[in-house]
Amino acid sequence: MTVLQRTALLSSLSPAELQALAERIVRRLYRPGELLFSEGEPCSGLNIVSRGSVRIFKTSVGGRVQVLAVNGPGESIAELPVFDGGSFPASAIAIEETEVAFISRRDIRAYCIEHPEVALKMLAVVGARLRRLVGIIEELSFTTIRQRLVSTLIRIAQSSGTKTARGVEFLLPGSHQELANQLGTVRELISRNLTRLQAEGLVEVDSRQIVIKDMKGLAALLDSTP
Repeated sequence: MTVLQRTALLSSLSPAELQALAERIVRRLYRPGELLFSEGEPCSGLNIVSRGSVRIFKTSVGGRVQVLAVNGPGESIAELPVFDGGSFPASAIAIEETEVAFISRRDIRAYCIEHPEVALKMLAVVGARLRRLVGIIEELSFTTIRQRLVSTLIRIAQSSGTKTARGVEFLLPGSHQELANQLGTVRELISRNLTRLQAEGLVEVDSRQIVIKDMKGLAALLDSTP
């Protein structure tokens, strides 16, 4: 029941209601790199991450991957098809050893009928997902790869960077390929742009280890014409 208590969608339920719902949970375990579901598959229920992390992504006909989100403990995955009866709009894969609490579509719909506040919270989550997707579309449409990369480096530095004598240091959360998937491009362009930023004296790059030497100069690139 712990995972349900940590889930924003279900935070309004009483302990008794959570316990009743917990009795309907099916525990599913996934290895790193194992698919939870694929785009186009019918949706049979709601998945809530209880341990580990899950990457949500779409793949083009040519094989290019676009990461839409990464969900961690307490977060639900792909809520919309639970209600509209459609198939999964994207694929989901376990990034690490992951445990998921699965609740059937029938049970979660029945709960939303009995507890309208849960349905409203789920609508809010779906709305937040939509805003995030609109943001991704805007980034892909109106910014260059260089600007998207710079924005990501600054965001990671602000959230998890450490100030040192060399600058702001941090470790990229994934490989250059994973970063490319997130930014809607290919690995070669990520590596090329990192090399360019390093040549300009703005950053130091050692594989996934990044040092931002000139934060102000890096941020100025976001407003410059490519």
